[in-house]
Parts: sequence; structure tokens; C-alpha cells
Amino acid sequence: MLKLRYVWLTGGWLLIGLVVYLSLTPHPPEVMSLPFPNGDKLEHGFAYASLSLWFCQIYLSTRSRMIAIVVLIGLGVGLEFVQGWSGYRTFEVLDMVADGFGVLLGLLLALTPLGRLFVLIETALRQI
Repeated sequence: MLKLRYVWLTGGWLLIGLVVYLSLTPHPPEVMSLPFPNGDKLEHGFAYASLSLWFCQIYLSTRSRMIAIVVLIGLGVGLEFVQGWSGYRTFEVLDMVADGFGVLLGLLLALTPLGRLFVLIETALRQI
């Protein structure tokens, strides 16, 4: 059980806010300049895998994880539609696919020892 659950939740919601901001700002910063077509899909996948892994460490039951997964996939799809309606960003189905794959990757990573990262951090903090 996480002792700093509200700290982790706050961090997760701040990360979601960052993803929303970066998705809807007219001129997002170039994080990576990948030398191949559709390289931005890796950025999408990484962002959503990070969010999924983050929340799957907080929500441990299968039901709550599935709700988090559905919400994150919905966020990616919804933001793509809003980008298309904005007039200054583009709608791309491949971005939605990359977001979805990222969410599923984050879920899979949560099933590995990486899924205990928050527990390990809290244990280390208690020993200080």
C-alpha cells in the first residue's frame, strides 16, 4: 500500500495536464527530432506508456486498472478530435493508435518489477 498515494496521484494528474497542454498548444516544443517518418508516434507511445505505468502503480485491482486504461485511451482519442477541430493542429488516426499501444505497453510494464517503482521509492525514503 502506498503511503504517499495522494502525492503520486497529484503527480499523475499534473502529467495528464502536461499531455493535454502539449496536445493542444499551437506550437508544441520539439522534444525529439527523429530522422524517420512518423517519428512523433514514438513520443505519443512514450507519453501514454508513462501515464499508464504511473496510474497502474496507484490503482492495483484489475477493475481499477481497466478503468484507468479505458480513460487514458479515451483521453488520447478525445485529444486527437479536439486537435482536428482546433484549426491549428491536425487529426491523425496513427496518433490514436500510438497512444493506445503506449497505454497497453504501460500496463504490461506495470506487471514487471518496474511496476513496483513507487513502492521502492517510498521504502528508500523511509530509510533516510
